[in-house]
Amino acid sequence: MDGYRSGFACFVGRPNAGKSTLTNALVGTKVAITSSKPQTTRHTIRGIVHREDGQLILVDTPGLHRPRTLLGQRLNDLVRETWSEVDIVGFCVPADQKVGPGDKFIAAELEKIAKRTPVIGIVTKTDLVSQQQVAEQLLALQNIMEFAEFIPVSAQNGYQVDTLADLLLRKLPEGPPLYPDGELTDEPEQTLVAELIREAALEGVRDELPHSIAVVVEEMLPREGRDDLVDVHANVFVERASQKAIILGHRGERLKQVGITARRHIEKLLGTRVYLDLHIKIAKDWQRDPKQLRRLGF
Repeated sequence: MDGYRSGFACFVGRPNAGKSTLTNALVGTKVAITSSKPQTTRHTIRGIVHREDGQLILVDTPGLHRPRTLLGQRLNDLVRETWSEVDIVGFCVPADQKVGPGDKFIAAELEKIAKRTPVIGIVTKTDLVSQQQVAEQLLALQNIMEFAEFIPVSAQNGYQVDTLADLLLRKLPEGPPLYPDGELTDEPEQTLVAELIREAALEGVRDELPHSIAVVVEEMLPREGRDDLVDVHANVFVERASQKAIILGHRGERLKQVGITARRHIEKLLGTRVYLDLHIKIAKDWQRDPKQLRRLGF
């Protein structure tokens, strides 16, 4: 496979900079959950892009932020650990938000690795602003650090998504494919199912609640005697009784809606009918408790 390239790239940026949406657009399917809530991503999700000339493994990371909890600190550690292991880093800055202190903080961190790992500047969400604003954002990005290259993209309308894939692939080392053809992610199905439930639970909740939601799939098995139905039993964890009431909603209506939305996405992922059994549990202040963080998979 002469000239074939393969390797790892990761997108970094402030929370809600469009990293997960861009990952999904490049892979061509949903491998990372997305939400308008900051810090939606809590795990490093790998999405695999297969091309004739190479294989690009995209590592979607949590948004780097100033942590206020032990969970936040662990997510930041995860981001930095990922940076040190990939072949190229894409620094995402949304076109519709001014380059601010958060971006400068990330740029200062990235400069420590830029000598050995190329960093490219990516202006995301270009569909939301004029061409003039995109040009201004590219200039603003140039002022915060020295990048190997720059590119404006839109995951929503596909603008320059293929060009970005070309650019990332060119920076990878020559080598054989690292994953079998057709595989789009190496995440266990149970992890993806838990993430889809969390994504559905995040919709429409108030700002302070999203960080308090965690989901654990306790059991996922084909129904006995049926080859067309999978039973999924999952717990949605929150930190306080008042948060449980918000997720539950009036007479359990909100939880029911979460179940309907999540089940639809899970059925699409698994390619089979699903019975989804959801329960809400309280794990008091779990974001600050090392023992509970371990139990919830962090």
